[in-house]
Amino acid sequence: MRTILITGPGGSGRTTVAAATALAAARQGTRTLLLGADRDDTLGAALGMRTGPEPVTVEPGLTARRPDPAQGFRDGLAALQDRAAAALDLLGASRLDPEELTPLPGADELALLRALRDAALAEAHDLLVVDLPPAPRALALLALPEELRRYLRRLLPPERQTARALRPVLGRLAGVPMPAEALYEAAARWDLELAATEAVVADRNTVVRLVAEPGPAGADAVRSAGLGLALRGLRTDLLVANRVLPEEVPADSWLGGPLAQQRKALEEWQGTYDVRTVAHLGRDPRGTDDLAVLDAPFVNPDATPAEWPVADRLAEDGVLVWHIPLPGAVREELDLVRRGDELVVTAGPFRRIVPLPSALRRCTVDGAALREGTLAVRFTPDPRLWPRGR
Repeated sequence: MRTILITGPGGSGRTTVAAATALAAARQGTRTLLLGADRDDTLGAALGMRTGPEPVTVEPGLTARRPDPAQGFRDGLAALQDRAAAALDLLGASRLDPEELTPLPGADELALLRALRDAALAEAHDLLVVDLPPAPRALALLALPEELRRYLRRLLPPERQTARALRPVLGRLAGVPMPAEALYEAAARWDLELAATEAVVADRNTVVRLVAEPGPAGADAVRSAGLGLALRGLRTDLLVANRVLPEEVPADSWLGGPLAQQRKALEEWQGTYDVRTVAHLGRDPRGTDDLAVLDAPFVNPDATPAEWPVADRLAEDGVLVWHIPLPGAVREELDLVRRGDELVVTAGPFRRIVPLPSALRRCTVDGAALREGTLAVRFTPDPRLWPRGR
């Protein structure tokens, strides 16, 4: 199944473009599911019909749904209370009733990730179009599965679970409930769920599509979002320039200034992205008739997976070079830290901790350089790090 994740700066029309993209796919015969993340039914406003937790058929081949974060939050906390019943009883804690639970910040994002994973596993559709939150929140959302899995592995390492069989005995000897067994079981279950979600985001058939209005603010937002996506190893297949103004305007029109800014932004984007334009309708699109007029792009057959290749230059220079694409990165805002078998990469406001490829784990960092939007990190083989024979 193909997955298109759509985001962009707030107010750029990303929900409208997501709805128009899904509609175009369905009308070409592709079974399409459209997922929304906004608590306000902006998705329904674009489609001209209400959407909610239950899937609704927009027209043949197109289904829309907005997951309910409140229900997911209540179900998750109720399950957690059941698993921790022994510890709660020991502490004398009173349980929370589902009726008194209010979703905490972040519940929307978790509900959307769960819906994304479930839709991919169900394989009931050929295409999944996801209307993500605005770019800063979307970047944090897409990073969440990988980051949470790393936290779980650090806090509850699998190799330390070998003594799990002793915990019931220790519990009887101590005379108190031992919640560690349930804790490790929960950690293993969470790891599996997060791994399934991470696999969908990292899949070769998953792409991110940016939506922005061509102008100074849109150009700044795209520059930042593109850098954040590249650092996560996510590929952008298209940049949709939305609400593009017509070029044919009178010379003395007040639109002259916005048009000049539009041309400048489009010229900058076309040097980096595959840009598709969507014309300004002169009104907010409402309903499938307006969405069809937008003629939103469906697929980009030329999109290629994001790669971080390792170049072998041992024969020439005695080094291996890891190439990390970081379009829009600024040398002064870059930072690298080697920590064990991981590399901590900071680019502007974004940071990612990535495991080193196996070929680089027995090497030391020998320097780095940023050229034409690609960070090249040099590694020198270090015999002191090689495995020792017995």
